[in-house]
Amino acid sequence: MEPRILERAEHPISRRDIDANVLKVLYRLAGAGYDAYLVGGGVRDLMLSRKPKDFDVATSAHPQQVRELFRNSRLIGRRFRLVHVFFGRQNVEVATFRRQAEAVADTDDPLIRLDNTFGTPEEDAFRRDFTVNALFYSPQNFHVIDFPGGVDDLRARLIRTIGGPELRMREDPVRMMRAVRFAAKLGFEIEPATRVAIERHRADLAKASVPRLVEETYKTLGQPEAAHALVLMEEMGLLEYVIPILSAHLKSRGAMLAEQPAVRNMAALGRAIASGFAPDHSIVLAALMLDLYRDEHRRAADRRVDLLGELRARGFARGDTEQMRLILEAFENLAAPTRRTRRLMRRPYFPDARMFFEMTAPTYSIDPTRMFRFLADPDSLSPGHGSLDRGSADAAQPPGSERHRRRRRRRRPRHGGTAPSGDLNPPPSPDPTRRD
Repeated sequence: MEPRILERAEHPISRRDIDANVLKVLYRLAGAGYDAYLVGGGVRDLMLSRKPKDFDVATSAHPQQVRELFRNSRLIGRRFRLVHVFFGRQNVEVATFRRQAEAVADTDDPLIRLDNTFGTPEEDAFRRDFTVNALFYSPQNFHVIDFPGGVDDLRARLIRTIGGPELRMREDPVRMMRAVRFAAKLGFEIEPATRVAIERHRADLAKASVPRLVEETYKTLGQPEAAHALVLMEEMGLLEYVIPILSAHLKSRGAMLAEQPAVRNMAALGRAIASGFAPDHSIVLAALMLDLYRDEHRRAADRRVDLLGELRARGFARGDTEQMRLILEAFENLAAPTRRTRRLMRRPYFPDARMFFEMTAPTYSIDPTRMFRFLADPDSLSPGHGSLDRGSADAAQPPGSERHRRRRRRRRPRHGGTAPSGDLNPPPSPDPTRRD
């Protein structure tokens, strides 16, 4: 099959937009006699005049040959044997051209388990997942090479599988999540046949590698378009297999999906990410689960769902879920503060909790500035100032009340000291020699 070749004048890609270290890798591979191209999402984003997050290189050199060519590199991976070339803290990923794995005999299950068969650039393009991710760019002649029709789908703003969508989704169910991620990120539509295949085979997510599925979930929901991604996951039935308790919560609300608090919380997270915030996994989970957590928090203890247990059963790490729990508990303390809430400021997770509260409080019509004035000075929101603080209410108790008496008793000295008094000149101690 002859590829479509775009000359330099037919596309917007310039070498000025490619990382200098990536160009070094490409030129050294080409200088050693190997074919070498920029591939995948980096080419896609450059074609859309977007700044790529990273760049990938594909080459005819086998992994060991790449390793020998770059002393500052190492081999990684099991399913995919790759080479990472290091430039300080940066690494450039280099993969050898591969072809589609051969079918395993005597089975009807097309799930890919081994995919390490080397091939040609054309074979490498056709084993990729979506047409828009299968473009090649050559820095030697400035050509964009398109084997499966990705250029047309970029212009039509479509996410389309390469080959039959039914088979491609069954080969690797994680592709369903990737389709959602790219559709949300790029603002594209999922091509109708691809969408039908996702909805039909969504139960195959249970067969996917759990670590890969969790990683893809964080990528899908940890981006500026997180709210759109969550809506697509629920609409297409994927959320039911990734986080079923959250899917059930969204269904129980009955309101328009895009207006639900959980989606609005993800929109707030997305705005923060777009402004440069890089959330860790616990923040992403907290934004996802906050509305469900608040609902469960109102239930009797014996009727609450074990949110942490549910997430861990789906492969989410204990460290991430524990940090999520602390952030969610802090949200409730900040939403209805007492004097004890100020102790949060000494906790190591407080900066994350504060940022998260400021980000998501508007979803629930909570003004975060009042709460942080209280943390700075509890008396600033005294009852006379309209405080919502329950702890400050102690000061307003009448002198004869039970609470007032308890507080006075707590102030008495414990070892025979002089009791506090309003009299600045207490009477002298009695003279033991005096007779009355």
